[in-house]
Amino acid sequence: MTDVAGTDPSGTGTVAEADLLNWDFIQDPYLTYREMRTGAGPHRLTIKTLGAGLRAWLVTEYSDVRRLLADPRLSKAAGGLPSIIAKHKVEDVAGESISSESMLFSDPPQHSRLRRMFGQAFTMRRTENLRPWIEEVTDRLLDAVPSGTEIDLVETVAMSIPITVISELLGVPRGAHDDLRRWNRTLTSVDSEPSDKYRAYMASLEYFRGLVAQKAGGHDTADNMINAMINLDGEEQFDETELLSTIFLMMNAGYETTANLISSSVYAMLRHPDQLELLRGDATLIPNALEEFLRYESPLNLSTLRYTTEPVAVGDTVIPAGEVVFLALCSANRDPERFAEPDRLDVRRNASTHLAFGHGIHHCVGAPLARLEGEIVLGALLDRFPRWEPAEPLERLPWRYSLQFRGLERLPVRLHTRP
Repeated sequence: MTDVAGTDPSGTGTVAEADLLNWDFIQDPYLTYREMRTGAGPHRLTIKTLGAGLRAWLVTEYSDVRRLLADPRLSKAAGGLPSIIAKHKVEDVAGESISSESMLFSDPPQHSRLRRMFGQAFTMRRTENLRPWIEEVTDRLLDAVPSGTEIDLVETVAMSIPITVISELLGVPRGAHDDLRRWNRTLTSVDSEPSDKYRAYMASLEYFRGLVAQKAGGHDTADNMINAMINLDGEEQFDETELLSTIFLMMNAGYETTANLISSSVYAMLRHPDQLELLRGDATLIPNALEEFLRYESPLNLSTLRYTTEPVAVGDTVIPAGEVVFLALCSANRDPERFAEPDRLDVRRNASTHLAFGHGIHHCVGAPLARLEGEIVLGALLDRFPRWEPAEPLERLPWRYSLQFRGLERLPVRLHTRP
C-alpha cells in the first residue's frame, strides 16, 4: 500500500486533479466519476460544501463508499471539525465557522443518544399517519395546475409539497417558508460567500430559537415534532443546542432531498418515455421505480463531511489520520461493478442497495417520509396527467450549482389532463 501523504510532499496525492467546482462538472458529474473510478483508489482535490474550500479525499467506488459510510474511523463529531477545517482549508476565510450538534454531526455514544431521543418523536406511525394529509396536500396543489399550461415543476410541485409537509410535521408556520428556502439556498450554493452562509445559518437558528421558545411557553399545544421533542418522556432530553441543530437538520434536509427526488424522477421519465409508459401501465411499479430513481439520480451528490481518526486503507492507498473524506454517492450508485448498465434507467431493476440515503448508523432517518412523499406525488402526477410535455429542451436545463445536493434549478413542463 502507498501512504500518499508520505510519498507526495505537496500533499496533492498521486492521482490526476479533477475540478469539482466548475460548472460543467455540476451539470454532468458522471463522466468525471466514470474516469475517477478507473483510477487507483481515492482522489485528493478541492471540495466546497457548507464552508470554505477544503483539500479533501473523494472516494468514488461503490464497495469503498458503502464500507466507509459505516466505518467508525471516519468521524462526524462536530467537536473535531474546527481544527480539521483549519488544517485543510485552501484560503483564509473571514467570519466564524458553521457547526452543529445534531445526530448528523456526532459519533457514538452521543449519536446513539440523539438518535434514540429523535426516534421517540419521529416514529413510523407518525410518518404513516401523514399519508392522508400528504395526499390531500398533493391533490389540492395539483388541482391548481391548469392542463396544458407551462409550469415550473420544481417550484410548483417538487418544492412546494415537501416544504409544506416538513413544516406541518415540525410545526413551522407557512409565513416562514420563503425565508427558510432562501437561507437554505445560500447555504447549499457553491458560489455563496462563507460569510453569507454563516449569516444564513445564524438567521435560521435565530428563527428556530424563537419558535421553540414560543412552543415551550405553552402557546402551541399541537401535535408536531418540535413539541414532541420538547416534551420527551423519560430522563433523556435535548438541550437547546441539540434541539435547534436537529430542527435545522430536519427543516433543510427534510424538504431539499425529497424535492430533488420528485423533480429528478419526472425529469428521468421525460428523458426515458418508455419507462414513463411502463409506470402508466402498472402503478404497482412505483415503489420499485422510486428506488431506481434514487439510484439513477441521487438527491445528494456527496455525503456530508467525515474525517479520519486513524489511518484508513482504500484500495492501495492509505489515507492518514486527520484527513477530510467525502464519499461520492452519485458515483457509487452508477458503479458498473454493482449495477449492470448503470447509466440505463430501468424502473424494474432491483436497486434496493443504492446509497442515496447513506448506510450504517447515519442512514437517513427521513428516508421513509421521502419515499412516502415520492410515491404519493408521482402516483398522483401519473394518474391525473396522462401526457407530460417538456416546455424546453431537457438537455439545456441547468442543475443547481451545489456540490452537496443534486437537483434541477427548474423543470418547465406542460401537464395535460387528456392524452
